[in-house]
Amino acid sequence: MKMNVISLFSGAGGLDIAVERCADPPGCLSTMAGPLEVAVATDYDEMAIATYQKNFPATPVIAADIRETSTRQILDAAGIEPGEAALVVGGPPCTPFSKSGFWIEEKRNSADPNASLLDDYVRVVREARPEAFILENVQGLTYGTHRAQFQRLLDQLCELGYNPQWQVLNAAEYGVPQLRRRVFVVGRRDGQTFRFPSPTHGGISERVDTSSSERLPFVSARDAIGDLLPGRPEQGELLEGTYEELAAEIPPGQNYLWHTERYGGRPVFKWRSRYWTFLLRLDPDRPATTLQAQPGPWVGPFHWENLANARGEPRARRLRVQELLRLMTFPDSYQLVGNRATIQRQLGNAVPVELGKVVVRALMEQLGYLEPLPGSGVHQQSLPLSVR
Repeated sequence: MKMNVISLFSGAGGLDIAVERCADPPGCLSTMAGPLEVAVATDYDEMAIATYQKNFPATPVIAADIRETSTRQILDAAGIEPGEAALVVGGPPCTPFSKSGFWIEEKRNSADPNASLLDDYVRVVREARPEAFILENVQGLTYGTHRAQFQRLLDQLCELGYNPQWQVLNAAEYGVPQLRRRVFVVGRRDGQTFRFPSPTHGGISERVDTSSSERLPFVSARDAIGDLLPGRPEQGELLEGTYEELAAEIPPGQNYLWHTERYGGRPVFKWRSRYWTFLLRLDPDRPATTLQAQPGPWVGPFHWENLANARGEPRARRLRVQELLRLMTFPDSYQLVGNRATIQRQLGNAVPVELGKVVVRALMEQLGYLEPLPGSGVHQQSLPLSVR
């Protein structure tokens, strides 16, 4: 018998893959039978729902706004009663807390109405009474700008007796070929303290070197997608237009700053006048930077290689769908529905599968449902209750 999981804000299903494959060793997505099964999924995005149903055809899906969906409806769809779910998992839409949206005043002021979705997550936990929960969101939720919302979330979960613990995890430190920071909040119904898994990989990230003899090196972009070259070109992948020549001249690992007076390109841009991701090219020997859900036409990361256009001119190119899947550690066979923009949004909003797996597995080990993997460890200290 599988233990039932309620999935909220399921999106393209990254965290749900992690749930059902949590028994698989790191870096492996086999057909190994794990202890968990998603009993019901919820979302309101039509394209994400279509993707989810292609890959989880047997899972009931509630296609509706969570604010208009009662917990009773969710439980009925899953075929369970309060107290019977093993987990509630999900990541409420992160737009209100995303750093990439800080130029919008309502987001800077934490006035985005989507912030209330955190309350709906808590409501389902309160009424479904799962054995434990896992909530994932962008690191920006922990920033001072959103301190009140985050503290409210922790206080509500604490009042339910779940003793919530939180930590910002860098996906690259758990074998994901992407420097992607996300906050996880985990709590247990029995009030026992959850201990986050220890990092397994290290390297240079944002001027911090976490390399050590006890860690494996970061998985690089080349490790993840190098074998896909030359690959099959996708329509619209070449960067054509205003900055086409400038983008093609930027070396791997560099961005628009290459074209300032301080570097070797053309002195076109002022120093630090743009976002870091503007015209950013992948460094093949390092993990990718964060894949964004809704990038502008000149926002990277773009591939490190140039390709010739119809006139034989070198052009930088966007990452292909198969490359995006690899950098998010999704299975190669995962089926995605929609055009390029909607696929990028689905994957950019998803949880990297390998990152989700290590968190779910740590929780299942501590609950006594899985045996620890050889050599695995956990942090002895987490970040409880108050926002630091």
